[in-house]
Amino acid sequence: MNFTISKRYFYEKLSVVARAISVFSPLPAFSGVKIDVSETSIVLTGSDSDISIRSTILPDEENKLQINDMGSIVIEAKYILEIVRKIEGDIIEIEVLDDTLTRISGTNSQFKINGIKSTDYPAIDFTQPRETFDISSEILKEIITQTCFATSDRETRPVLTGVNFSCHDQQLQCVATDSYRLAKKTVDIKDSLSFNITIPSKSLQEVLKSIGDEETVTLYVDNKKAQFHIDHTIIQTRLIDGAYPETNRLIPSDYSYELRIDSKELLNAIDRASFIKNDGVYIIKFTLDENECVLSSSSAEVGSSLEVLSNAQFQGNRLTVSCNGRYVFEALKALKQGEIVFHLCGEMKPFTIHTEGDDSVLMLVVPLRTYA
Repeated sequence: MNFTISKRYFYEKLSVVARAISVFSPLPAFSGVKIDVSETSIVLTGSDSDISIRSTILPDEENKLQINDMGSIVIEAKYILEIVRKIEGDIIEIEVLDDTLTRISGTNSQFKINGIKSTDYPAIDFTQPRETFDISSEILKEIITQTCFATSDRETRPVLTGVNFSCHDQQLQCVATDSYRLAKKTVDIKDSLSFNITIPSKSLQEVLKSIGDEETVTLYVDNKKAQFHIDHTIIQTRLIDGAYPETNRLIPSDYSYELRIDSKELLNAIDRASFIKNDGVYIIKFTLDENECVLSSSSAEVGSSLEVLSNAQFQGNRLTVSCNGRYVFEALKALKQGEIVFHLCGEMKPFTIHTEGDDSVLMLVVPLRTYA
């Protein structure tokens, strides 16, 4: 195996596939990047068995790839990344000298590193699942940023650590919840498909990091895995087993109270009160009526805060609602800036949040009972 390539381009591609590699790899070979060199391309593969990333490099003017000899090798990811990042020269040469000994050469320096035989690398099935559809990269970014934050970080209910993607007819619904809050994004697609899968939040975060300026991302899904095709890169992830809870019944169909406020004003008000915590949680209380809307927070150990929301507009009888401030703050951060609408049903009933004029995304927060 022998080839020369642009150092910058090669490092960027290595960095992409290395995101799939875990420092606590279950198999020694999974700690490395697999490099397959054919007559016409180089294929880089990284995996931790749950998520796998494969990137194909084709010769062009940007990467200046020149293939001199075919072959394959697996090199420890942390070593090859460090060497390629630090080596001098715009063009580098990589050559397997003897069995697994690999030489990486720059302008005035070279490194020799022991690799792993590619035959020791576990076989990864990259065959394309049956269901497929295209989605705008901007919309996919919105789906991930507007849902992933609401997933659970506890393994007691694994299915809640992912985002549920369900498609019926030509509508894709993406839902995340940790039982105390919920985020739902609805997108229209061109294809009439039917599937219901749950993708790990961690995998979606890696997809988000890999989305560049591409106009379209192609998704392939079945009941075992999902693939995201981004340019010449494939991100493949396992799915989370288990039935996702029915969340539509949690969303109120009608409401008795409505609060309208600018998102920036409310974000700043919640942020100012965030240092007042009870057992590590900052609880905020909305005291709402048509004459005055107040946001307050208190702690026996720290103190209290009170702020009048001067530009808020409330419709309904006087209402007091307490909730986790972080949940509301993160929901607001995920929504587009502008006028935010709260629909409330009562003191201890879940309330929804959405941006005025955008019905594609909905946030839901469960209130807390307080005795102050």
